Amino acid sequence: MSLVTKGIGFAKKVKHRFQDQIKERTPVFLSPVRRIERVATTERICAMTFDDGPSRLPPVPDHFRGKSLTLALAETLERYGAKGTFDVVGDTSANYPDKPGKHGSASWGGVAYDHYPDFKQDEHGGAVNCPDLIARLLAGGHEITSHTYSHVLFGWKPLVYGSRKYLSGLEPVVADLRRLHALMESQWGYHIRLARPPHYVDGIRGGFTSYDAYALLGYQYMAASFDGAGWLPLETYDAEVEATWRPMERLLLETPDAFCGQIIFQKDGCNMARRTPVADGLDKQLQLLTDHGYRIVTVSELLEKSPFQDVTPESGTGAAARRLLGRGWCVAYQDNTIRPDAVLTRGELAMMSFGWETVRQRIALVRSGRAPFRDLEPRHPYAAAAARAAEMGAIAAVNGRFRPNDPVTSGELAQFCSARLGKTLDPVNRNAFTHEEFFRTVVGLLDQ
Repeated sequence: MSLVTKGIGFAKKVKHRFQDQIKERTPVFLSPVRRIERVATTERICAMTFDDGPSRLPPVPDHFRGKSLTLALAETLERYGAKGTFDVVGDTSANYPDKPGKHGSASWGGVAYDHYPDFKQDEHGGAVNCPDLIARLLAGGHEITSHTYSHVLFGWKPLVYGSRKYLSGLEPVVADLRRLHALMESQWGYHIRLARPPHYVDGIRGGFTSYDAYALLGYQYMAASFDGAGWLPLETYDAEVEATWRPMERLLLETPDAFCGQIIFQKDGCNMARRTPVADGLDKQLQLLTDHGYRIVTVSELLEKSPFQDVTPESGTGAAARRLLGRGWCVAYQDNTIRPDAVLTRGELAMMSFGWETVRQRIALVRSGRAPFRDLEPRHPYAAAAARAAEMGAIAAVNGRFRPNDPVTSGELAQFCSARLGKTLDPVNRNAFTHEEFFRTVVGLLDQ
């Protein structure tokens, strides 16, 4: 393994460790947009995602008689009855002026921007330039998701891509996403529902994140729980191919159910050494999974089977939360958990009910810098929903304070059900309710 490869691998480990530490210290809030990494299910189903395509160029090395990489992947999937999720770009040909980066480094395809399938090879990749491949994927029952139109970073990423150009704010990010969305709708009548940001960069200038951008388009954030490898260059191509399936084999031998509900990350493109081990490794991956009784489905199908990470759809709580989710309620946290035993707070009640309809109001609050309540800053994730709840009389604010962290009492829940649902709640005397109790209560009222 080269020093460059070791350095990149080390940087990824440092980044993940740093992100895990931040995650432990950062509170998680309910959100319209959930980060989908895996879902809770006992069924042996999983999903495979492929970033950066489609690619008209053949695999490197080419063991597929000149077929395009994307077609080779699709046909391999279909031999196993599998459906892939292809996280496509639109066109990277406008990402110039630029110069090629060092071969084998993270900037292999460009110093200032990414270029797919390679530098000065942009016309061979992306949905704009490969409409036949998009049509072929859709005809094969595969899913298309958004990896943005131009694959320009949403914000600054200092650790690996510190010299990269990035979009200047929320409007350019949304415009780029809408461009690919409109292309898919106009050319193929296809409605994108899931998205993954370039290089998982979430921060956007102005105090926003990819979650704000995705909320404006009605997307969910498609992440992944297992790295299918292939993107990191090794000493030989055979070693790179083995890296795509050997960890999967080990995990399946240890725990045959380990891939239940998992989302696997792959590339529909070259690794940093301009090779495509995914082309030869995919067959072995699929053989391992099918030998263990797995079906490979699209991410959307995975979510239809089981929408949450911590509760299976067979449980009563999961079923109730799922029904509310289908009605547009924000029942899950940003990490896609519903935490049924958590105590329901006033801020959460407001967000569950009014989160989706106040997406634009949240953005306006952040930009205005005006706090709607004395105890709720404008940047707080629940600020806009709380303002709407108070305005509708669903949750009362007293003396300019909303008290977002206070548990919901029985009187407050009755007031909410009356104002928001037009339903009368049977009198109880409680000072707190769990999420599970709330889900079951609301579904019971809606069924009356």
